Amino acid sequence: MLVALEIVTTVIVGLMVGVELAVALVFNRILDALPEDSGQLGRSHGGRMLGAVMPVWYIGSLVLVGIWAVAGWHQEGVGLVVTAAALLVVSVLMSVLLLVPINNRGKTWTPENRPADWKRQMKRWDRYHYVRVAVITAAFALLVTALA
Repeated sequence: MLVALEIVTTVIVGLMVGVELAVALVFNRILDALPEDSGQLGRSHGGRMLGAVMPVWYIGSLVLVGIWAVAGWHQEGVGLVVTAAALLVVSVLMSVLLLVPINNRGKTWTPENRPADWKRQMKRWDRYHYVRVAVITAAFALLVTALA
């Protein structure tokens, strides 16, 4: 049963990393290259859509890694799992304190009501997001290593 938990948890965290990496390196770059107001409208829509899904994914991943750490406490590699859990806590804190406030503003913006500095705010979100992606990627790498 523990092996199944380890595999399911690693896959779920890995998929989350893939989605967030795609947002950082692909989707936001595509949106930023679109003409006129299309990019801002796309970011607003993405903020609403992913803003509804990602909290469940982040918290769910953290819970699964926590269960793995507790269930495998006497297993080899548990230190890696605990460290991965700590990194996921950091990613959740970063999300709540840094990214969500910007996202909550951005998802309501339209070309008519967005602030003059909206691009600067999106660039700040992007910088925080790159750091968060690095944190969750490190957590994922630790989980994969713990499986070995």
